[in-house]
Amino acid sequence: MNTDRIKQKFEDIRREGRPGLIVFLTVGVPDLEATMELVPALVEAGADGIELGVPFSDPLGDGPVIQESNFKALQRGVSLVDCFETVEKLRGKVPDTPLVFMGYYNSIYNYGLDGFGEEARRVGLDGVIAIDLPHDEVKPLALECEPRGVHIIPLLAPTSTEESVKAACADATGFIYCVSLTGVTGARDQVASGGLDLVDRARAGTTVPLAVGFGISKREHVVDVCRKADAAVVGSALVRVMLESPRGQLIKRASRLVAELAGKPVS
Repeated sequence: MNTDRIKQKFEDIRREGRPGLIVFLTVGVPDLEATMELVPALVEAGADGIELGVPFSDPLGDGPVIQESNFKALQRGVSLVDCFETVEKLRGKVPDTPLVFMGYYNSIYNYGLDGFGEEARRVGLDGVIAIDLPHDEVKPLALECEPRGVHIIPLLAPTSTEESVKAACADATGFIYCVSLTGVTGARDQVASGGLDLVDRARAGTTVPLAVGFGISKREHVVDVCRKADAAVVGSALVRVMLESPRGQLIKRASRLVAELAGKPVS
């Protein structure tokens, strides 16, 4: 069974008394070699965990930036198999960093649930966020993943009912992803208050760590959400830098953004 890197990382964050930072990038953007270079560099810059976006043709929960990254990855033929291979290669480079797939259930279902769970265990994947999988339909995937040490990370939104929040909190392992707003991914000027209210609702029913994402793009956002949550998740702001940077400047520019978000000195 995998080492529980998620549990250990959140324990480290709490012990150090600082905001946690999780970042999202789409696997294969601008190419698979870039992903291999980016992940260790972003961890060095201050990322506590990495969400690896599995490219999908209809990313309905995502805004234009991440949609564009999915399109570019699919143009290059990046598949779920490539994502698994990427995790396997990265595991030795970032041995203590949680690596979590974030994607859509269709990719997992077509791969095969039992095969998915076993491959996730083999390569050292720490968790899965299936964006469009309702909580009351998650059991088949959880039965294949959780006994193998792979967490199924639930998503909660400001529109989640009290029953949904209670059910997710009762079953949650790893951490709970609290979506800060009703809508798609994308950087905003300020953090929606609904996300912080959602943290309060979830915190009442669980001791599992809570992360807040959607719309976070600045250091002050990270600090703000972590007054209540354990970590902030940054996706679109980083992916935009990846899409806009020349290949030769990609690692430097992306690392600079993550260092800023983590509150570290920027070189």
